[in-house]
Amino acid sequence: MTPVSPLPPRHGLDAVRLRTPDDGPWTTMRDHLVARLPRVEPGRIDAMLGAGLIVGRAGPVDPGAPFRPREFLWFHRDLPDEPPVPFAVHVLHRDDEIVVVDKPHFLATIPRGRHVVETALVRLRRELDLPELSPAHRLDRVTAGVLLFVVRRDRRGAYQTLFRDRRVRKTYEAVAPHDPAVALPTTVRSRIVKERGVILARELPGPPNAETRVELLEHAGDRARYRLTPLTGRTHQLRLHMRGLGLPILGDRFYGPTSGDPEDSALDDWTRPLQLLAATLEFPDPRTGAPRVFASRRALQAFTDPAGWAAGPVEEPPSLCRESHVQDL
Repeated sequence: MTPVSPLPPRHGLDAVRLRTPDDGPWTTMRDHLVARLPRVEPGRIDAMLGAGLIVGRAGPVDPGAPFRPREFLWFHRDLPDEPPVPFAVHVLHRDDEIVVVDKPHFLATIPRGRHVVETALVRLRRELDLPELSPAHRLDRVTAGVLLFVVRRDRRGAYQTLFRDRRVRKTYEAVAPHDPAVALPTTVRSRIVKERGVILARELPGPPNAETRVELLEHAGDRARYRLTPLTGRTHQLRLHMRGLGLPILGDRFYGPTSGDPEDSALDDWTRPLQLLAATLEFPDPRTGAPRVFASRRALQAFTDPAGWAAGPVEEPPSLCRESHVQDL
């Protein structure tokens, strides 16, 4: 049985847990940590050991402690410098089982890479005082909309099973160019491949593994608002399928007509957010089977206010998890 961490959460983040292997060439725990954590400078590991910041089941690990196999170690990672994301997470629904939020653009769902504290999970854990909160699914950092979290770890599996078994219905909205020559509604099918370590996904020849229903909701001039219903959940599926129709989603820096190197985007560039919104989320309650439906209260600015979208977003307090007290529809 995995032991409980002796370190409390910090900034809403659990401590990192490592388990030492059954054997190895290391003389000390310090030697193992240097080999195990190549991205951390050895001097920083020495400083953490000296300050008692790396702990085992018996307490802080001594800098000269001999290597021990099958031992658990815990520590808190050093946090990257992150500009505060100037947009609020709106709580749509909260009960003893779940928290449903309306995530803004530019806020990642979970800690990853350059985004740690400025993520929806960490904000919500801290501001709602829910240390076991965990996501049932994810949205891309640049996608806004409805996102489901589970309050207790022991209930997470019940909700994740709904997604695995495709019992969750999701609809999205997008703003993209209007082209009367594109016959809609239509269902797009293709084969999408995403390689580990590569940011962009690709459409390749072969049996389809991704399917999206695309419908035109309304149009004004050269822009239109679309409803997208994914029947599968491949990485960047909606963005690739819209591009394949010749209708790239506005603000798409990966697959749009003006996309460049994804790594070049500044962390504090909040301009021209991707016009993709997770609009609705519907699923049967895991306990009762009753339908639960949640809807975003956000609007895609490039359609409602094109000039405002092009000029830049209006900031709102990032620390407020505003509760709108929206119940199941």
